[in-house]
Amino acid sequence: MNASVRLSMSSLRAHKRRFAGTFLAVFLGVAFLAGTLVMGDTLRANFDTMFGDATSGTDAVVRSADAITTPGESQGVRQPVSTALLKTIDQVPGVAAAAPSIQGSGQLVGADGEAIGGKGPPTLAGNWITDPKLNPYRLAEGRTPAGPGEVVINRGAADKGHLKIGDTTTLRTPDPVKVTIVGLATFGGEDGMAQVTFTGMTQSDAEKYLTAKPGEAASIQVRAGPGVSQQALVDRLTPVLPKGVDAITGQQSAQENTDMISSQFLTIFTTFLLVFSGIALLVATFSIHNTFAIVIAQRTRENALLRALGASRRQVTAATVTEASVVAVTASAAGLAGGIGIAAGLKMLFPAIGFPFPEGDLVIRTLSMVLPLAVGIIVCLGSALMPAVRAGRTAPLAALRETAVDQSGASRVRAVTGMALAAFAIGATLTGVLISPSLLLAGVGAVLALVAFVVLGPVASSTAVRVLGSPLDRLRGVTGGLARRNALRSPRRTAATASALMIGVAVVSLFTVFGASLKATMDQTVSRSFAGDVAVSTPSFGAGGSGLSPRLAAAIGKLPEVNTAVGLGRGVAEVDGKGRALTVTDPTALARTFDLGTIQGSLRALGTDGIAITRTEADRQHLTTGSKAQLAFADGKKKTFTVRAVYGQSELAGDYVITRAAWAPHRTQDSDTLVAVSFKNGVSTAKGKAAVDRIAAQYGNPQVQTRHEYAQSSAGGIDMMLTLVYALLALAVLIALLGIANTLTLAIHERTRELGLLRAVGQTRSQLRAMVRWESVLVAAFGTLGGLALGAFLGWVLVKASDGASDSAFAFALPPVQLMVVALVGVSAGALAGLRPARRAARLDVLRAIATE
Repeated sequence: MNASVRLSMSSLRAHKRRFAGTFLAVFLGVAFLAGTLVMGDTLRANFDTMFGDATSGTDAVVRSADAITTPGESQGVRQPVSTALLKTIDQVPGVAAAAPSIQGSGQLVGADGEAIGGKGPPTLAGNWITDPKLNPYRLAEGRTPAGPGEVVINRGAADKGHLKIGDTTTLRTPDPVKVTIVGLATFGGEDGMAQVTFTGMTQSDAEKYLTAKPGEAASIQVRAGPGVSQQALVDRLTPVLPKGVDAITGQQSAQENTDMISSQFLTIFTTFLLVFSGIALLVATFSIHNTFAIVIAQRTRENALLRALGASRRQVTAATVTEASVVAVTASAAGLAGGIGIAAGLKMLFPAIGFPFPEGDLVIRTLSMVLPLAVGIIVCLGSALMPAVRAGRTAPLAALRETAVDQSGASRVRAVTGMALAAFAIGATLTGVLISPSLLLAGVGAVLALVAFVVLGPVASSTAVRVLGSPLDRLRGVTGGLARRNALRSPRRTAATASALMIGVAVVSLFTVFGASLKATMDQTVSRSFAGDVAVSTPSFGAGGSGLSPRLAAAIGKLPEVNTAVGLGRGVAEVDGKGRALTVTDPTALARTFDLGTIQGSLRALGTDGIAITRTEADRQHLTTGSKAQLAFADGKKKTFTVRAVYGQSELAGDYVITRAAWAPHRTQDSDTLVAVSFKNGVSTAKGKAAVDRIAAQYGNPQVQTRHEYAQSSAGGIDMMLTLVYALLALAVLIALLGIANTLTLAIHERTRELGLLRAVGQTRSQLRAMVRWESVLVAAFGTLGGLALGAFLGWVLVKASDGASDSAFAFALPPVQLMVVALVGVSAGALAGLRPARRAARLDVLRAIATE
């Protein structure tokens, strides 16, 4: 072991408490990253096993070959297949059994009258397949459905809705159907497929409520005879299937289901967590760098003596790098163990909060261990590199200096560089969001703005601390003045300590501003587009819910209080080769209830071969009134439509509108997503809403809301997102607070003699504690205010960039109450971070402190 390593080891043993904050920062960042990766691997493997187990008896799936996918959706809509194919399939050599699989939407109503699920994951209904090997669901209790109205539901849905065998409830298909529960089922050994609910009916009921006409199914499940492989079965089925119908292996079908879950949920979920892991590690970088910078400043005389005794610059630098390496490796290794614990804890936590993941052991892949370990080591070494180089540059004459306290300030070069970066960031951002809309340019500007804030931190810290600390002189007297002067001693240190908190607060503020802007946008959209009085709606986000009965709008329209009630359904078709969502409605009633802007042509004349489109889509497709557009539907049929109207606004009405008569030949399960209701003159909102409520209760009791309530509920997913964001960002703020506490602890160490002198001339313990706490509050206040300013700016950039990249108009909103809460939390957290260093300072022995060199 060479001299540098021996020196590093002895220094670590002697001053191990100095690196406690660094160890914790690396540990938390690596643990969160490792936990995220292990959680993602485990969920993918568990879902793969669950789907594999559930479909283990299905060797082939016969289905429509083509799917129409609309923008923003990963899973397309397929044409049904004819159940008449069963006769042909049964005659293929090697086929042991075949059964139709009818699938649609069906939402159960619980014992309390509230719908079960629907806020995200789908609510499914289908026929109960009698062949137990072909049925992905397994009967756990009761019996299979045998007569009209009898159903089997998954056990998870029964538990959530407090339903049991023998109960009678309502199933929204979307028409309300009275059903009796005769059995409970499991999926792949679980109570359900995550939060997806399932209702199994007889085949005749499924055809009656879930298909446009009898004799259609989503697919046909096929089981092979002994000795016939899945691929061999597919090869035998393919030649006898009609054009537009193909066969895939059961293994491929299970993989598609896994990929669907992965693309729609797992990838987004893990990416979301990885982003916050990155933020936590970025915050940790500042804390680690600050710790090593302070330690090196405190060891100036020690390093100078080593240089005077013959140590080379390389040896001093190597000794510091070795210390950082030991801390990096041990903290990262501990972080891996912590990450496995986090993954295990999350796996137990999610079922407890109502999000059951498949059971199974943790899956720990090599990459999920190697990557966090490497990232932790690189982050720690990278953060310590500049302080290590600075240590190597220590001159031997520095050993003669009386003090080793870091009193570094802000250089002119830093100020000029920071101002140049800020100017370039503002220019790039304004160009990207106002002049020439570009998400890339806006993103580059936002990143440069963050860098500029960090570079200008030491320049701004002196002025900011003077301004923020000026009331302390009056409120806390000498104690407040000393706290302010201590924070002003080293602008670079103050800025570096505050920067960690600034980044955490900036991201919190960014999401707070963006969330408020999304709510304001939704409110603006509803206020501008929706001219009705109340709305009857389905869940506002996710794939859940069964929709509304297409007969509900007509029933509401017959009420004496109602002037107009229009239902908006949803269809899909390829318009000139591109998948598009269609709004299926009564165009004349739509124009009376929604503000569609300037209308060119006539909505009354759509008929069965006319279509109305927005001005944006008309320009994009180079269409105008009288133009022809070919629509290809999921049933394989194509039809040429005439553009008979072009309208201006599309937020709630959609980009393409056709009549119910035009959609009827191509529909499968018919439903509406929204019913907009306007009342007659003189009818109050309360009276009209009560009348609509009575009718809605007969159709499965969907939600009836006023215009304002509808706008609020449409943005309901935003609050859920913000809650998760705040919970995840708590880790970054925690690491930042550890950095503040560690900086103060090290500062107390270097000021030991000074603190002793203060105590000797009459400063009390409580005054000393208050001085340290107020110094912590000033640093936190500087970081919090900088984070609020940066977060608000980045939030504005994100809103404006989204506005430029979208056809919808985004509204920018600053939520003062929420931002005030963020500010209070940040400053309070600073006071909390100063408690332990303050107690430690107050416990110093006065005589020993004065004698310290």
